[in-house]
Amino acid sequence: MHMEFFLLFPLVIIVAVFTFTAVIHFVDSQRKEREAYYKAETLRRITEASGEGASAAVELLREDERIKRTKSREGLKIGGLINIAVGIGLMIFLHALFSGGGSISNGVPGSVYLCGLIPGLTGAAMLVYVYLLATPLK
Repeated sequence: MHMEFFLLFPLVIIVAVFTFTAVIHFVDSQRKEREAYYKAETLRRITEASGEGASAAVELLREDERIKRTKSREGLKIGGLINIAVGIGLMIFLHALFSGGGSISNGVPGSVYLCGLIPGLTGAAMLVYVYLLATPLK
């Protein structure tokens, strides 16, 4: 009797996780659709209201695009800094972990701590893109 419970429990957990993920995705897509509808309706009303409405609508679209680019760029900055911090922390942790006896003879290479360069250099590449390669904001 107890054995069936332990076999059923992981199945229930897996079904719950996938159901939760599906519901979250559905709610998010409905929210995005509603926001797009309201934005289109607002732009339509602005353009119909006055002669200057078309220029105001274009300006509103440009402002929205600028805000999106700014948020994306800020996200890349934060992501780059987090990756660099993870890389440095990983290097320190692995160096401290394997500094005592890390050599090829016991199966652990002595420079295993250099694996921390992978996330560190990824973060550096993200920051280089944001500050040097991305088109400037207007």
